[in-house]
Amino acid sequence: MKDQFPDRDPDRLLHEPARLRLLANLAVVRRADFTWLLNRTGLSRGNLSVQMSRLAEAGHVTVEKTFRDNRPRTLYELTDRGLQALREYKRDMARILDALPG
Repeated sequence: MKDQFPDRDPDRLLHEPARLRLLANLAVVRRADFTWLLNRTGLSRGNLSVQMSRLAEAGHVTVEKTFRDNRPRTLYELTDRGLQALREYKRDMARILDALPG
């Protein structure tokens, strides 16, 4: 049965529910602004900002700050590294869950 489990623990960075939700949304659209992610996830502004900073530090997303109509706009884009990490996380979690009885 041990062979069914991944040989490592799930990625702790992605295992945090808010970050997982953010990456899952970006996996669908690949690029989104702060307001769109705020509305899609229901996270607070502060929490979204902190979680995206952590994902950016890990190289999972890029951040682009611009102005539109004299208002700040922050765009996030899922990187190839972030997409690969999300795929690995999905695979690892599926293997763990598939090994459960019942």
